[in-house]
Amino acid sequence: MEEKDTIKKGTETSQEEYAPKHDWKDVSVRPATADSNPNEVSGKDKMLIVTISGILLVVLALAIVGFVFIKQGPETIQGQGEATEIRISGKLPGRVMEIYVEEGQHVHAGDTLVRISSKLVDAQLKEAKAMENVAIAGKERVDAGTRQQVIQSARDIWQQAQSATGIARKTYERMESLYAKGVVSAQKRDEAKAAYDMARSGEAAAKSSYELAAAGPIKEDRNASSAMVAVAQSGVGKVDALLDDQYLLAPCDGEIIVIYPNVSELIATGAPVMSLQKDDHWAVFNMRETFLKDIKNGTKLKVYIPALDKDTVMKVFYIKDLGTYANWQATKATGDYDARTFSVKARPERPIANFRPGMSVIYKGVAD
Repeated sequence: MEEKDTIKKGTETSQEEYAPKHDWKDVSVRPATADSNPNEVSGKDKMLIVTISGILLVVLALAIVGFVFIKQGPETIQGQGEATEIRISGKLPGRVMEIYVEEGQHVHAGDTLVRISSKLVDAQLKEAKAMENVAIAGKERVDAGTRQQVIQSARDIWQQAQSATGIARKTYERMESLYAKGVVSAQKRDEAKAAYDMARSGEAAAKSSYELAAAGPIKEDRNASSAMVAVAQSGVGKVDALLDDQYLLAPCDGEIIVIYPNVSELIATGAPVMSLQKDDHWAVFNMRETFLKDIKNGTKLKVYIPALDKDTVMKVFYIKDLGTYANWQATKATGDYDARTFSVKARPERPIANFRPGMSVIYKGVAD
């Protein structure tokens, strides 16, 4: 028992050494009263709860009133003005020498817009015309036929051959008579006969040469010379076609929107020089198919142009779907379906002053 008491005292002594030491004299202990309830809510907290509850009730009331009494307005369909844009370009590659218009200027069909120069094409034109002159000269020579001096020379040769044939014939006849009398040998007669035959052949050849010279060129030669002239003329026409675009003209009435090159700059074949906007304005709308029940080609639409503060009527001339990429996706949970989007174009019945591409156009419905 004494050993146990000793061990217990030793343990208590060790715990007292490591336990923190407090001065309990300075600590005042308040006795618990009936009013000190830890679960009791203060008056400030009550006021906060009441305020939040009131706000929530007001928001809820407004939501109910809006859902019951406020109706959704009609959906606004907004389009925009459009117009045909033409890019002015030509076949002639060269240098821009003069520009006769400026951006924003209104032009009429046939007005000169720009002048382009090409020294290379000018040289090609001179070469083509020279080849044409050569072909024409050759044709004229063929058409003129054989020269009179050549014909006269061929006639003289033929006449000489005729004279030679006559002498050879008389010589042969004389030799034949002498041979019959036994005066000359058969060899002499044969030699005279050969000379006569040769003279006759030479006469025939001379006659053919004369007739050929007198007849002139044959039909094939005339056709060949005519074809050469046509080829040369087509070469000239090809270069002239390029030079026709040396001056570019306005194809229709409209407004110059953009001028691409500056004076002195080089342009290639077919490169656009400027853009011309035609005076054929219209409006384009992207509508869901649910709006197309009463709309077709020829339908008149009531529209409003905010920029001009103007109500007007436009006539539909084009309707086409925009493809699946432009579908309006419905929420399947509501039981609705996907609606395709269509492009609808409408043109004013009469020109609208100051109506320009890009202006907003509001669809108001189908006109009566």
